Parts: sequence; C-alpha cells; structure tokens
Amino acid sequence: QVQLVESGGGLVHTGGSLRLSCEASGSIFSINTMGWYRQAPGKQRELVAVIISGGSTDYAASVKGRFTISRDNVKDTVYLQMNSLKPEDTAVYYCNALLGTWLGEEYDTWGQGTQVTVSS
Repeated sequence: QVQLVESGGGLVHTGGSLRLSCEASGSIFSINTMGWYRQAPGKQRELVAVIISGGSTDYAASVKGRFTISRDNVKDTVYLQMNSLKPEDTAVYYCNALLGTWLGEEYDTWGQGTQVTVSS
C-alpha cells in the first residue's frame, strides 16, 4: 500500500558525491521515521542514517561528517547527500520508512534498493 521509490544511485570516483532520494507514496497516515541502510557483498545490512519527523538525525560512525540526511515532510521524501565517497561506501542502499496508522499501529516498508559504486 505504501511504496518507496529510490533514485540517485550510480558510479562515482573516490571523493565524488551522490544524492539519493526516496519518495513515499500511497496510503499514508504518518511517517514516523525514515532512514537509509546499506548492504555490501558479504556484509550484513547496516544502518547509515535515520531522521524522525521532528528533524532529529543519527548517523553511523563511518559516515558521520560525510553524509547528510534530510527530509521533506510535505513531499514525503528523504534524501541522503553523500560527499567524499570512498570505495568502502560501495553497497546497495535501501530506503526504509516506519509508518503509523490512525489506529496507532506501526509497520515498516523498504525500497527496492539502489546501487552505489565508488571506484578507486
């Protein structure tokens, strides 16, 4: 019922930048939290950054100072600005949203993932 559509992934050189976007659409009552996760080959999926509706953010230590998460509550869109990219940032990046219903229930949904590749 709620779909997350991601865009912005691609191939960049070390030190380059990318901006990921994730727009939520469908039957939405509220979006409590939106975030970005990533999964590299042979690795577990890990949290990259999260942002709540009030604007508070949290980052993985490995990306702090390089990545910035932001949110447009009108557009139901979350962004991830990635600067000073390193080869170790290469992964499939997934958008996640924690959704609320008018009955007070919570559930989450995931985007399809977008590939980010950083070459040496």
